[in-house]
Amino acid sequence: MSFLSNLFSKENKESLDKGLERSKESFFGKLGKAIAGKSSVDDEVLDNLEETLVSSDVGINTTLKIIERIQARVARDKYLGTSELDRILKEEIASLLAEANTNQTFEIPQNKKPYVLMVVGVNGVGKTTTIGKLSAQFKKSGKSVVLGAADTFRAAAVDQLKLWGERVGVPVIARGMNTDPSAVAYDAVEYGVKENADVIIIDTAGRLHTKVNLMAELSKIKRVMQKVIPDAPHDVMLVLDGSTGQNAVIQAREFTKATDVTCLAITKLDGTAKGGVVIGISDEFKIPVRYIGVGEKVDDLQVFNKSEFVDSLFRKN
Repeated sequence: MSFLSNLFSKENKESLDKGLERSKESFFGKLGKAIAGKSSVDDEVLDNLEETLVSSDVGINTTLKIIERIQARVARDKYLGTSELDRILKEEIASLLAEANTNQTFEIPQNKKPYVLMVVGVNGVGKTTTIGKLSAQFKKSGKSVVLGAADTFRAAAVDQLKLWGERVGVPVIARGMNTDPSAVAYDAVEYGVKENADVIIIDTAGRLHTKVNLMAELSKIKRVMQKVIPDAPHDVMLVLDGSTGQNAVIQAREFTKATDVTCLAITKLDGTAKGGVVIGISDEFKIPVRYIGVGEKVDDLQVFNKSEFVDSLFRKN
């Protein structure tokens, strides 16, 4: 069973609609200008649409893919009008997300106990907050959770994780700042096994100092954890700040080169007009977007539901 396997709730949908409001308003404002005074989808409209998608942080390669698909539809249906463009766009983006490796539910494997999740990402993207919110949601669903404060290069990261642990009521294994991150990870996994925990979440260093150092560091953490649980970690989640747009894409490229990222969390989508970045990242990396952050509340970290995401992005008020 998924710990969030319930149907997408009305509260989640309202939160998603609100969180994507600025992205939607910006996108439809640009789309309106792209088709102003036009009744049919011609080359000029397609050029304007391309500019709209790129400026909405969908990304160049994904934008070109979408434009090619719409061109093919225009060629098939000579009477395609601009009034139908938003419906066709919605269909093509939904199709693109369906083709990308994006999960609609998140299942903790029944045979993985403890389930070990290693979290990576640069400082400032909301990594520790994401871990805290996840912990709260896991605990709410009846799971026992252990946190490992292995981002030891930043005192604030260790302290912040401890605060979340106190707030949520889950143990945090820490050795303080400037200690060996892999030693903390080992302690956390060992403690989780001893306490028969359901979930162990390891917060790791967020420095992109050099790719070689990052790769070595994350590889060492994995090796040390595997002394206790041979197949740990079961997932490596990269946290990205959606409000940074294409910078999030650059970070994704660097981290996917440095380690085997298996899923993504895209935070801070509320309060930004850059929601289109979710589409581009899904399409480019074919790594499941598992969570999106659309607000400050614990429940505003949502399991990514691609159909609900597209619906909210294209919902008319």
